[in-house]
Amino acid sequence: MTAQRPHPPFDPELAALYGASLTDTPFAMTADMLPFARTPDLSDEEIDEALRARGLERRDFTISGYRGDEIVVSTISRPGHTGSAACFYTIHGGGMIVGSRLDNLASFDEWMFVHDAVMVTVEYRLAPEHPDPFPVEDCYAGLEWTAANADLLGIDPARIVIVGTSAGGGLAAGTALLARDRQGPALHAQILMCPMLDDRDRTVSAEQIDGVGVWDRQANNFGWSSLLGDRRGGDDVSVYAAPARATDLSGLPQTYIDCGSAEVFRDEAVAYASGLWAAGINAELHVWAGGFHAFPVLVPNAAVSRAATAALASFTARILTV
Repeated sequence: MTAQRPHPPFDPELAALYGASLTDTPFAMTADMLPFARTPDLSDEEIDEALRARGLERRDFTISGYRGDEIVVSTISRPGHTGSAACFYTIHGGGMIVGSRLDNLASFDEWMFVHDAVMVTVEYRLAPEHPDPFPVEDCYAGLEWTAANADLLGIDPARIVIVGTSAGGGLAAGTALLARDRQGPALHAQILMCPMLDDRDRTVSAEQIDGVGVWDRQANNFGWSSLLGDRRGGDDVSVYAAPARATDLSGLPQTYIDCGSAEVFRDEAVAYASGLWAAGINAELHVWAGGFHAFPVLVPNAAVSRAATAALASFTARILTV
């Protein structure tokens, strides 16, 4: 039996502030855990109160998702917003199996709303109840609705930036590929934070982050199996579900990708950036030493987290001022 590859060290400050051992075997993710894992931390009323305290408001819209079924998108902007602002179309994380469109809103403050932008966030349907292609098709439906309702939302359809974290990063990449291939809404940029891109479980980083870290190999394979079922790792998986499978990345928008050096998604994120460069796309890649999965959200005050947030803010400022 081959010994497990050693994992890169975790940043000491991240590990200390996270307050949990990153080297103990994480609990095995199972389907019976999903109802508890899907319980929101805050009520809608608490979220709205927090938004008001930051000078923001939420509006909900019911739209047609995949196959015409109803889904919800929310907009977050300053009260009374008008004009033609940049739009950040955001897709939440959660391994394709958990999460909500209203997750982690506080993490967007410094680099998004400083531009008086409008956030649109989509409640895509989750696996395994809604397997592929429901999640990515819901996300694409939300993007089409956003572009078609630019005047209503007070956004500039030429400055839509698609943003996703973790599973949301994979769905953002898949949605961008759909938009390209269907001649859909033109995206100004895509921001893929620690993106979940590859179902095939073949990377060195997947082997290294196995029984360690925040989101490990077992959890990742559970998420992909929930989305794809028996197709996971096989030949019958589309590039829109698993964008790492795409061999043609031409025609995609300028891209920001980041990840930690000590997370399962490291190698697929680096490979995706390399594929974009090979296709002549302007892509910026950051691999943060010692970072575990989603560290800027989980430990926002650590030095490496502040550096990651500042780098993203710099990219955002540059693409919106050109």
